[in-house]
Amino acid sequence: MDNSTQVFYKSTRDSNKKVQASQAILQGLSEDGGLFVPDHIPTLDKSLRELSEMEYKEVAYEVMKLFLTDFTKEELTDCIQKAYDSKFDTNVIAPITEAEGAYYLELFHGATIAFKDMALSILPHLMITSAKKNNAKEQIVILTATSGDTGKAALAGFAGVKGAKIIVFYPKNGVSPIQEKQMVTQKGDNAYVIGIHGNFDDAQTGVKKLFADKELEKWMKERGLRFSSANSINIGRLVPQVVYYVYSYARLLKEGRISDGEEINVVVPTGNFGNILAAFYARNMGAPIAKLICASNENKVLYDFFCTGNYDRNREFVLTSSPSMDILISSNLERLIYRIAGEDSEKNSEFMTQLSEKGSYKITEEMRDKLKDFYGNYASEQETAQRIKELYEDTGYVIDTHTAVASAVYQKYKKETGDERKTVIVSTASPFKFSRSVMNAIDKKYDSMTDFELVDELSKIANVKVPNAIEEIRTAPVLHDTVCDKSEMKAVVEKILG
Repeated sequence: MDNSTQVFYKSTRDSNKKVQASQAILQGLSEDGGLFVPDHIPTLDKSLRELSEMEYKEVAYEVMKLFLTDFTKEELTDCIQKAYDSKFDTNVIAPITEAEGAYYLELFHGATIAFKDMALSILPHLMITSAKKNNAKEQIVILTATSGDTGKAALAGFAGVKGAKIIVFYPKNGVSPIQEKQMVTQKGDNAYVIGIHGNFDDAQTGVKKLFADKELEKWMKERGLRFSSANSINIGRLVPQVVYYVYSYARLLKEGRISDGEEINVVVPTGNFGNILAAFYARNMGAPIAKLICASNENKVLYDFFCTGNYDRNREFVLTSSPSMDILISSNLERLIYRIAGEDSEKNSEFMTQLSEKGSYKITEEMRDKLKDFYGNYASEQETAQRIKELYEDTGYVIDTHTAVASAVYQKYKKETGDERKTVIVSTASPFKFSRSVMNAIDKKYDSMTDFELVDELSKIANVKVPNAIEEIRTAPVLHDTVCDKSEMKAVVEKILG
């Protein structure tokens, strides 16, 4: 591949440093604490009409080959084939359901019934391939913090993978009972799950500290180990997410629901900002996306940011029924900040220093002007529950709490703007994953049931088979019961690896 089409990756905190895709995937986070970003966003080299004739795996290849330019065709095809196989309960991989005039892109048909499967099914294969390409002799240790979904999807992806270990930290009282059961029953002698006393931001900050710990790095090197990340800070997580935005557009085109080149809107329930950033990348590649609608729950730090240009995490942390979005430090926003700061790594570093020291930063008016494609709003707990109930009563379609946040925000957006463009709402998790919150929203009478009675009742009213991911944890034994304080994370990691 010639150099003009090759994509290199640079750190958001030091633009002078360039690495290839495989090196960025292997490292996860840049040594300076920055996130890897492509030096340019490539343009789609197939027409939307051509893409509309392709199945998911083929679209995945067409999008990912443009970002992962140091992978051979054989390497990339092999990773894609291994990722998008019978782990998904539908050949389509990402089906689209129409309800009340909006298109719900269902990203929860993988092994752990959440959208994280879309990227975490392929990340282990990209990582092992990257290790071979770079002659990395050390064993990879995946270190990850989760707000509920990444953890299980990463565990499912990496469990049993030769040459890798995986350690997942989650907030002990900050995930749904089903999410927790999915993680603590994980098999695989290379997998470790630890609950921490604290919230997701504590877990994520702790993990970032471990990545930056030079003493720990030296200790690991002596033992033939190296850290990498499965969080959405890893570019190997972000690139596969770009695929389904291109694919959903191509699919709507194929079905005659939109005309070639017609612009659509995209609504994304947002916590760590990776999923909506992938939509922004898809738009920059040439997917005709007009508005990027960023939906927050009551932890509305992003909504406030889009309204004011001020990012401020100094606020009360709210535990909601959409726990994967209970986040006050949206790590991936840094990639967007870097871009709208004119790819000025010094300027970006200043903002990030302010965030870690003061808990807030304010962008310039000039930078705010570059956010015109984004619209932010939020849904309260009451609005989220109301949306689940209304949609079910009107159409019989049952959505989870995160999707409901997006759906409720979309209602607000339409009311506020009168914009009637065709719209894709990203459905990020199966309602079965949050059955208690979903069933309570539909009718309070369900609250007396146990978690698995609720699952069966949900299956009945939604007329949907209970997913395999839920069936297999029904009677599974708990294999992980370690809980620690956030200050003990390093000691726990050393104990596991030592």
